Amino acid sequence: MADGVPSGDRRTVFVTMLRTIDDWLAVSDKVRDFADPALRVSVSLIFIIGGAGHFFAHDEMLARVEDSPWRGIVAGIGDPSFLLWVSGIVFIIAGAALALGWMSRLAALGLFFTLVPITLAIHIAPGHVGPLFKNVALLGTLFYIFARGPGRYALDNARRPS
Repeated sequence: MADGVPSGDRRTVFVTMLRTIDDWLAVSDKVRDFADPALRVSVSLIFIIGGAGHFFAHDEMLARVEDSPWRGIVAGIGDPSFLLWVSGIVFIIAGAALALGWMSRLAALGLFFTLVPITLAIHIAPGHVGPLFKNVALLGTLFYIFARGPGRYALDNARRPS
């Protein structure tokens, strides 16, 4: 007890204050509807720009594969240059589809299964902790989109011809 106020009462007041602030921050349905496309577009940009890097910075990307402690495993899967081309194509096409909300679950799944081996081969290495956890966050986001669907303002929501 300090200042004549029991410490348990201070915690209650503090938690009540935080809950009041959290309630005050609640957003309208209109704002909430824009969260889905904002998430899809912001995440897709990482893949579209990164996929372009697989083409326009191909030699730099190959050097990263060569620096990886797992380069032997990558070479066992296939030619690293060819794998970069394929992953770049998947990132750009599936990233664009995700941004538009077109075949969102398939796009998220394709990105997820392309990102996993890249993460394991390139980012589980000394000095790559930041990119590793960025990719972990991306994988979680892709799983979220796969599980929940594209949300509002997506081409997937357009009526299909009967």
